[in-house]
Amino acid sequence: MTLSEIRAAAIAPALALLPARMSSPQAEAMLLAIGLQESGLTHRRQVGGPARGLWQFEQGGGVRGVLLHPLSRQHALAACEAHNVKPSAAAVYAALEHDDILAAAFARLLLWADPAPLPAVGEVAKSWDLYVRTWRPGKPHRNRWDVCYAQAMDALAGEEVPA
Repeated sequence: MTLSEIRAAAIAPALALLPARMSSPQAEAMLLAIGLQESGLTHRRQVGGPARGLWQFEQGGGVRGVLLHPLSRQHALAACEAHNVKPSAAAVYAALEHDDILAAAFARLLLWADPAPLPAVGEVAKSWDLYVRTWRPGKPHRNRWDVCYAQAMDALAGEEVPA
């Protein structure tokens, strides 16, 4: 799939589930870059690890964190209801592997729960900092981030980019 197809099939419907203020080019850039960094936007089950979904959520911190955080909880419950998923960490974790819209919604909600505003499109270093702070990757690969983020910006500009 191309990034424009991912935007249309997963990100746009996910953002439509959430309040309009959560939708922005900055949010889309982060979602695309993080998805590329985490899974290449192709692996819904982490290679050699426990994470699930295109944005690679683990059950404990990621899924449970979004379900429990005061800024994301209400929206996470609504997204679960819209997708007929029981709002428990185990049920959401299992669903993320097969439901890209729910996965994108949870990814956006994880970013929403961070107190800092989203970096402007093009602020690569600040975007990296936000990614590391919110996803807390076990083995962060800063050298890949610039390429992933550049691909995200190309997709926002309307250039066809394969995932």
